[in-house]
Formats: sequence, structure tokens, C-alpha cells
Amino acid sequence: MQKTILSLLLLLTPLSLYGEALPLERLNLPEGFQIEVYAEVPGARQMALGSDGILFVGSMRSGKVHVVVDKNGDFKADEVKVIASELSLPTGVAFRGGDLYVAAVDRILRYPDIEKNLDRAPKPEVITDKLPDETHHGWKFLDFGPDGLLYFAVGTPCNICLSENPQFASILRMDVDAGTEPEIVASGIRNTVGFDWHPTTRELWFTDNGRDMLGDTIPPCELNRITRTGQHFGYPYYHGKSLPDPEFGQKGEAATHYIEPELLLDPHVAPLGMMFYSGDMFPASFRNQVIIPEHGSWNRSPEAGHTGYRLTIARKTNEGMSYEIFIDGWLNDNNESWGRPVHLVQLSDGSLLLADDKAGVIYRITYKSITPRA
Repeated sequence: MQKTILSLLLLLTPLSLYGEALPLERLNLPEGFQIEVYAEVPGARQMALGSDGILFVGSMRSGKVHVVVDKNGDFKADEVKVIASELSLPTGVAFRGGDLYVAAVDRILRYPDIEKNLDRAPKPEVITDKLPDETHHGWKFLDFGPDGLLYFAVGTPCNICLSENPQFASILRMDVDAGTEPEIVASGIRNTVGFDWHPTTRELWFTDNGRDMLGDTIPPCELNRITRTGQHFGYPYYHGKSLPDPEFGQKGEAATHYIEPELLLDPHVAPLGMMFYSGDMFPASFRNQVIIPEHGSWNRSPEAGHTGYRLTIARKTNEGMSYEIFIDGWLNDNNESWGRPVHLVQLSDGSLLLADDKAGVIYRITYKSITPRA
């Protein structure tokens, strides 16, 4: 029954970047939820909402930033075009006060008054160029916090290592108006490509990708919470909840010195652009809960098969936190994927946009309560 309803509600001819129909009917959604293609954007990574239906989208190896425009306010994309190109891994984008901010490995750029210059983007201003230029985990996620500061992460230049540069394996922030130098907020973070602030507590939560080459079942990926500046989250010494690294576990402090995750995620799922849902469209059980795009594994044996390639929900409960699947089906039965979820943004009506860098699209996820037949 659920799949029958879903098939009726899916967009009839959803296309990928290559003009081929995407098999949206393979996606498993809870009852009442629908998904359709909102726009075709090659290599879509982090998204940032501007005003008046304007969406900015970063990419990875294509080096481009796209803009998607909803001209009519009907939550349907009317135009997609490139507004910046020839950048180094510009995955991260943020918008504030009419300006677009783009992370390009060792630089963060600002395109002033971008919405009035969509046909001819202005020459970017360099906000900072004092970041590491390593491209391994060098792509960045960035966003403005409730304090008005720009936050971003610098991943490790390796699978597992200890660098003398304290900017590696950290989350940083800076005052872009005052032009201050980046300061470290938290460290011991292998590679976060997604963070968000709790809607009421304003605490910063982030996902972290666990290290590779320890087998199919360890270490777990993580969901973490920062409660004060200067906290250390264990990398490279410990993973998950006090799991010592075989190479670095004896080189750091005792496990109690480091902050343990709020929730252990499945190993190798590669959690990316997490967000707290704060809208009114979805059922009340979703409000203020964490939704996590899991980009999907690569470092697992053929016998174990892939994991991830889905959206999950981390819920706060009386017993702690729970972890459950929200939407899956991007991974086929033959263990090959046709899509990889990356990042979420919430629209004004409470629906969600989801970027998929493999399919080259942005989806829109909506909910409508289904009244049972008498």
C-alpha cells in the first residue's frame, strides 16, 4: 500500500544530470512523505538559501557554484546557472546580508551583493587565505552561527595522522566583518562536513567521519555536541566511545580527557550535512530532531557490502538518543548506488531540499497527512 501511494505521488519523469529517469520509486519513505526532483545541478554539495527563492549550490571537482532560482515562489525551480567557476573544491557555501561566501580549500571568498548580480557575478573578495592548502579532506562546510560568526571545518590531510598545524582536525570561526583571524572552536575532529545549531539551546552539533582501514565494523561515525570552546573530541587517539586507535591510542591523554559522541552512527556511512528540523510541515515527532544525510561507504569488503546511502534521524529520548532510517533506497540490491545524499536545507513552508552529488540533482521532500478511508 505504501509503495502504491508513493508511486502515485512521485514526479512522473524525474531526470538526472544525464537526462535519464531516476528510479525514485525505489526510495522507501514513511507514509505521507513524497520526494521529487527540484533541480538538476551537477555535483550538488552544500546549499545556502538566499532570499526570494534563490538557492546557491557548491560542488566538488567541477569547481563551480550554481544558483537555482524559484521565480514564482511556488517551490519549483525555474532556472539553474553557473555563477562562479574555476575554483578549488568549492563545496561549502553560506549566505548572509546579501553576500555569498564560498570555501575554496585554502581560501574563503565573498561575492558581495550577489543576488543583484546573478548574470554577472562580482569579483570575489578574499576573506581569508590563511588556511591549509591540502586537498585531502580539504573541502569545507561553512555556515554562520547564532553569534554572527562564520564557522567552518578543516579536515585532516590523511586517513589517520597527527599534524603540527593546529588548524587541521578542527572547527574554526571568524568575524568576517571585523576581519579577525580564524580561531579554533574545537579540535580532535577528523573530518566534519556538516554541523548545525540546536534551535533552542544554540549549542553546536556536528557529524564526524570515522577513520578507514580498521575493518568493516569499526570505528563508528559520530554525532557530537560542543558545550564550550576548546573541547577535544579524541582524534587521532580515540574513536567513538573510547576506542583507542591502534597507532595513536597510546600517544595521547587518558580517554576521559576527550569528549565522547552524543550518538554512535554506523561505521563508514560518511555522515555529511546534518540539520535540526524546525519546520511545521513534517509530523511533530520530527521537530528539533537531527536529520543526517549519509553519503555512503567505500571502505568495506564486498562480503560486508556498502552501508549508508540514506537519510537517518537522531532523536533525543528519555533514555538518551535513538538512531533510525528516515529514507533509503539509493543503494541497489546489487550493492551499487544510483545516488548519494549530501546536504539538507529547509524551505519556508517546512519542506526540505536534499542535494545528491552522484545523481546530480536536488530533491524536494514534502509531507501530507493521508486520511484513512472509512
